[in-house]
Amino acid sequence: MTQNPKQHTPPPNQPPGSQPMPPRQPGPGRRQHPPQSGPQGPPGVPPDQRRRGPARIASAEGERVRESSAGGVSGYFAIVGGVVLLILALLLALFGLIMTVAQTMVGIILIVLGVVVFIAALFLFKGCTSVAPGNAVVLQLYGKYVGTVRLSGLRFVNPFFSKIQVSTRIRNHETSTLKVNDLDGNPIEIGAVVVWQVQDTAQALFEVDDFEEFVAIQAETAVRHIANSYAYDSSNPNRMSLRDNAEEITSKLSNEVAARVAAAGVTVIESRITQLAYAAEIARAMLQRQQATAVVAARQLIVEGAVGMVETAIEQIEGRGIVKLGHLERSDLVSNLMIVLCGDQAAQPTISTTRNQEAKN
Repeated sequence: MTQNPKQHTPPPNQPPGSQPMPPRQPGPGRRQHPPQSGPQGPPGVPPDQRRRGPARIASAEGERVRESSAGGVSGYFAIVGGVVLLILALLLALFGLIMTVAQTMVGIILIVLGVVVFIAALFLFKGCTSVAPGNAVVLQLYGKYVGTVRLSGLRFVNPFFSKIQVSTRIRNHETSTLKVNDLDGNPIEIGAVVVWQVQDTAQALFEVDDFEEFVAIQAETAVRHIANSYAYDSSNPNRMSLRDNAEEITSKLSNEVAARVAAAGVTVIESRITQLAYAAEIARAMLQRQQATAVVAARQLIVEGAVGMVETAIEQIEGRGIVKLGHLERSDLVSNLMIVLCGDQAAQPTISTTRNQEAKN
């Protein structure tokens, strides 16, 4: 029996008698991929990295260290135990020397035992650490963070732990006088003080290189950003300025500094602007502008009051029938009253004789 050369032989894992699957043809919306003859990847990537796939970067969130409590036990028991072991080591060494002189093997054993007891006493003393109020002790075991001791007093921990003292007291940081441009582009001098405290000792030590320097730099950066975001002075009441809205500006400054130093385990208690002035090169010009603005505002108020006073005076004169004012008399009265009320110098009274002569004729 001859086989048809066009008949396909089923693959080994296909049951006999079943029809072979026809090759899958790409549809009109299906994308055809060219055959790959080797490892493909982005251009410029070595073939060994293409075979391994793209490098994965570990998330920083998983590597962050947070503070955990490691209270330990009271260190007074360790001190008492260490003293007792020291006395025992001295007695063993003394009896060992006596036995050694007597040429007995027991003396050497007692000396060795005394050395071991002495080493144990040293370990007890080494495990004792004192924690002052307002301080914390960060414990590490061969580079691994173990915990933080915040209970004040004498505490005993594992003698193999390394101990780092961290102050948790409230601190002040006063920035230097910074010369920056405000929102209007005017150079100003600004300084601030930030009150802060270490909240998470593990973050303060392991998240940043130097948390004190980190707080100093971030505080100055926040002060510069706040100074660039607002004008020094503004005539618009709906526009916030550094001089007129001190409370709102300091609140925003505290929030920004707190957000910047949160990575170091630091909490910001308060921040205040301690110095705010125009730079020396424009201070005189800005002072003249402020004086001119104040003079214009004062003049405007004076004119508004004078107009009201003149109006009231004319109404009362005509209402009481003191004198009948014509258009010309009313204009003279308004002019004289405005000169008297708005003038910087004392008014000099004048008497018009021309009008009297005209009235006689």
